[in-house]
Amino acid sequence: MIIRARIKMSGEDACLVASALMPDNVSNIKTELKEKDGTAIIHLEASRIGTLIATIDDYLMNAQVAQDMVRMGEGEICPG
Repeated sequence: MIIRARIKMSGEDACLVASALMPDNVSNIKTELKEKDGTAIIHLEASRIGTLIATIDDYLMNAQVAQDMVRMGEGEICPG
């Protein structure tokens, strides 16, 4: 059995954050950028629920780091 999940990111930096994470996508993660409305949809799948939850957790942690880096680049937050 294959278990699927979808994460939808929206906001002004959604496509940028999702694009930054795309090089790390493995075969069970696909990213769909909808530049017209500025959203990104991430499709994930796994054969076990625990694996899917761990994958989602890792992805969201990496997305948070990417978003923090975008904000640092824009001068919204200061490092340290």
